[in-house]
Amino acid sequence: MTSASGMTGRRLFSASTIQRAAGNASQPPKGGKGGSNWLTITALTALAATSGYYLFSPVDAKPITKKANAAVPAAKTPAPAAPAASAQTNIGAVLIADPVKKAKLQDTTVIFVLGGPGAGKGTQCANLVRDFGFIHLSAGDLLRAEQERPGSQFGELIKTYIKEGKIVPMEVTIALLENAMLASGQKRFLIDGFPRKMDQALKFEEVVVPSKCTLYFECPEEVMLGRLMKRGETSGRADDNIESIRKRFRVFTKTSFPVIEHFGKEGRVHTVSCEDAPDVVYARVKKIFNDLFHENK
Repeated sequence: MTSASGMTGRRLFSASTIQRAAGNASQPPKGGKGGSNWLTITALTALAATSGYYLFSPVDAKPITKKANAAVPAAKTPAPAAPAASAQTNIGAVLIADPVKKAKLQDTTVIFVLGGPGAGKGTQCANLVRDFGFIHLSAGDLLRAEQERPGSQFGELIKTYIKEGKIVPMEVTIALLENAMLASGQKRFLIDGFPRKMDQALKFEEVVVPSKCTLYFECPEEVMLGRLMKRGETSGRADDNIESIRKRFRVFTKTSFPVIEHFGKEGRVHTVSCEDAPDVVYARVKKIFNDLFHENK
């Protein structure tokens, strides 16, 4: 299927899933509770409107009419049945690969760059871009840019999750990363700050491309905290405050570190201590990349 912009789409949700979501989430919850969950449903439904991605196929979707505050299929000539989706369906489980896009990324080298907030990932990625010809994609930067993009129908979702120190649903993040990779026309990528959870790691490697390895920047929390508080004086970022920073540390330890352990068991992790000055840290990083790509930078 093709979007209005001519980009090939991909089905993320069945028509029946969207119909059920519309009935259950047509209004935000009262009393201010569950706001993130309602925003998630609303924003993921809106993915159909942007970036060449579809939540369901126009061929097998049935139009929706409202009646007594419930979403029901309008009467029309029967169309091919959409796949059934139980109430237990995990939205991440129905994200499927687009063969055309996957073929374009077949010879792509992806290196995940992980480390706690303030570990210095962005600084070191800039050095690698300069010396090894990588494209640096920051998951956080892509999400913040989408949050501010005029007309984005899930910008509010991203804003809420980032402010609360929560992990944005992987459907949004993976779509943004894949679009950026395809738009660049390049073959070497550093993906900074992703994957944040094990399910993100597995799903990205399933539907986009397997990673070559993970570069893990190891740094004590007190050092990272000092760096982030200093950055917060001028960054203007909503998450550069002491409460959000400590929450991000806890989230990284609980959800991201298991990703590092998983890839470590497969021999696909390179750990770099980054407590020292940036140039000292980069000397260690450069040696790893020279060995990986048989180069002498």
